[in-house]
Amino acid sequence: MFTGIVEELGTVTAIDDLSDAIRLSITADVVLGDTGLGDSIAVNGCCLTVVSIEDSTWTADVMKESLDKTSLGTLTSGDRVNLERAVTAQKRLGGHIVQGHVDGVGEVLRREPSEHWEVVEVSMPPALARYLVDKGSITVDGVSLTVVEAGPTSFTISLIPETLARTTLGHRQPGDRVNLEVDILAKHVERLLAAHLPSSQQKEHDA
Repeated sequence: MFTGIVEELGTVTAIDDLSDAIRLSITADVVLGDTGLGDSIAVNGCCLTVVSIEDSTWTADVMKESLDKTSLGTLTSGDRVNLERAVTAQKRLGGHIVQGHVDGVGEVLRREPSEHWEVVEVSMPPALARYLVDKGSITVDGVSLTVVEAGPTSFTISLIPETLARTTLGHRQPGDRVNLEVDILAKHVERLLAAHLPSSQQKEHDA
C-alpha cells in the first residue's frame, strides 16, 4: 500500500530485455534508506518488487502484464520517475490509499499555467469515469491528486508548485502517457451496492 506522496525522483539507468519482461534499473537515494530485497517501491504509480540493490541503484522485473497495462514500457534510459516506498503504520497518510495497481493509462491533453498553480487535463478510459467525482481522489503517475472536474472521458487537476517541482508531472507535456489508479474505496462501494441494484439498473450501469 502507498499514499501517493512521491518521496523522490529517480533516474532510469538501464532497461534489459528479458523477452517476456524487462529488468528496470533505477538510481535513487531516499527510497533506498531502509529498503531490502523483496520490498515494494512504486514507480510512476506501479508497484514493483526490489530484486537487487547495488550502491545507489536498484532493479525490478516488470512483467508483460505490467508493460501492456501501464506506461512503463515507454521508459528509456535517462527518464526521471516518481518513487515511493510502501507505507508503514507509523507514516502519515498524507494522500489517500493507493495500491500501486494501475487501472488504465491516460494522456495529458492540455496544460494551463497560472501564477501559483497549473491546471492539467488528462484523458482516461471511459470505463474509469464512474469512479471519479469532483473533489475526489485520483492517482496520476503515482501522485495522489484531487480531481477538479470529472468528465466522461477526461478530468482536470490543479498542480501546486511543490508537485510541479518534486514529481514528473511538472514536465509532462500534451501527448505524454500517464498511469492512472482510481480510488479503491469507490470500487469497493460499487461492488457492495451491485447486489442491491435492480437488474435493469445494474445493466444500465454496466453499459
